Amino acid sequence: MNWPTRRNDSYPALWNAGVLHRSIDDLLEDFFGGVGTLTPNAGLAPRFEVSEVDGAIVVDAELPGMDEKDVQVTLQDNILTIKGEKKQEQETKKKNCYIAERSYGSFQRSLQLGSGIDESKISAAFKKGVLTVTIPKTEPEKSKERTIDIKPE
Repeated sequence: MNWPTRRNDSYPALWNAGVLHRSIDDLLEDFFGGVGTLTPNAGLAPRFEVSEVDGAIVVDAELPGMDEKDVQVTLQDNILTIKGEKKQEQETKKKNCYIAERSYGSFQRSLQLGSGIDESKISAAFKKGVLTVTIPKTEPEKSKERTIDIKPE
């Protein structure tokens, strides 16, 4: 294959940084079996699903293989942060064979929330590897009409 030598050649997508990043990640994953990708903690960062239900923002985070004791949820300056540490150990003993595998890692993901949330009523629940954080919204404050005096100069 003839690779383009200038940006204006017929393969502009090859110069896109995102495409290049994914291509290198795919190459490293194929070569090393998933080890060494450029995205840090790619396997640990939880996937978020954010929705608005019944006047609340609901954030579902997939955390397979984790328990609630391994996860911390904080809110500061309208930024919801979910942190966790995954420790997994697997041991197999068979005749003339002993295998022990351990994997450790931590993650942190943050989500900027808009204004108009009720911080005092936020709740979190953990069930079957899914963390659900419910953030009730408040009614937006209605600004009062006010007359502004105009002064002559």
